[in-house]
Amino acid sequence: LFLSCVASLEQQHLMSDVKFCVFLSAGPADLRIILIGKTGAGKSSAGNTILAREAFKAELSSGSVTSECKKARGEVGGKKVAVVDTPGLFDTRLDNEQVLKRITMCIGMSSPGPHAFLVILQIGRFTEEEKQTVNIIQDTFGEDAAKYTMVLFTHGDKLKKQTIEEFVSKSDDLQEIIQKYHGRYHVFNNEVENPSQVTELLKMIDVMVEDNGGSFYTTEMYIKAEEEIKKKKQQILQESEAQKNKEIEELKAKYSAEILALEKEIMNLRREAQR
Repeated sequence: LFLSCVASLEQQHLMSDVKFCVFLSAGPADLRIILIGKTGAGKSSAGNTILAREAFKAELSSGSVTSECKKARGEVGGKKVAVVDTPGLFDTRLDNEQVLKRITMCIGMSSPGPHAFLVILQIGRFTEEEKQTVNIIQDTFGEDAAKYTMVLFTHGDKLKKQTIEEFVSKSDDLQEIIQKYHGRYHVFNNEVENPSQVTELLKMIDVMVEDNGGSFYTTEMYIKAEEEIKKKKQQILQESEAQKNKEIEELKAKYSAEILALEKEIMNLRREAQR
């Protein structure tokens, strides 16, 4: 996806940023992870927990703390890991279209492609915005991305005495989303330094990578997703045009009938007047 990153930058005349993509692209030996989610879900904190250091700025804010993508690398349990933090969806300062443009450009930082997308969801009430976040991610990266995606819940301390399995079992919406990602999910308590929660996450990602035959999300998959989006838009436009034409024809037929009836009435009135 580095090539599409360069192409996007060229189109937007941001060639000064191309070097940024080149120097920050991950090495083939890295386990490459991209964090995606809505503003305030805890993406940056999750990235810091994975790398066991303050690699990303994380603080309480009404808007997304991460306005541009940032990549950090580290060694976790003897494994080289590259993590890309992305701007949050449903930001108060940027619309989702602007955020998605930045996210897709940032995929180039995980060249030759990410092994895992982590959809970050906060423990708590599952709102319409969370549902839309998942749908937006799927629409943007296509059906193929589901094979490389899992849910990572943050703020695990809010579970209290509940297990994550019990929490998920109480929400049909959550179960449906997790099912899309082949039942893969994990939980972080970002407030507690517990290396085992990171070890467990990386094990799950390793299993996912193994299930995918060692492959990763590729440029071709993204191009395919883009083409699907274009087809859907074209279909909607065609359907809208067809509906509009149908309504025009119905109006024409309606008013033609009314005009004919009116003309007939006028002719009858004239005949009566001539008698």
